Amino acid sequence: MKRVLLECRDLFFRGKLREVVRGGGAEPTRDEPFDLAVIELGKAAVHNRIRDLVQRGIPVLAFGSHVNAPELRAARELGARAVPNSEIEAALRALL
Repeated sequence: MKRVLLECRDLFFRGKLREVVRGGGAEPTRDEPFDLAVIELGKAAVHNRIRDLVQRGIPVLAFGSHVNAPELRAARELGARAVPNSEIEAALRALL
């Protein structure tokens, strides 16, 4: 079973993402090991976290506010797939 790391500050939104992961036949986790990382942008050192995961060969799906295009672009440049909040559920389903 695929394990998916969820790093999201909003408890309600994290719950929605957990259900998407479970619905896709995967297991949500906050611990290693995992096969995919879903990371909310906007917190300190998030770009270092993305860089580390990508260098380790772990696919990263990053998400954040559509009004913060520079942060979404920076995540893409680091090797993550980055989408606005409005697209995270569909993007996650597609990866599962």
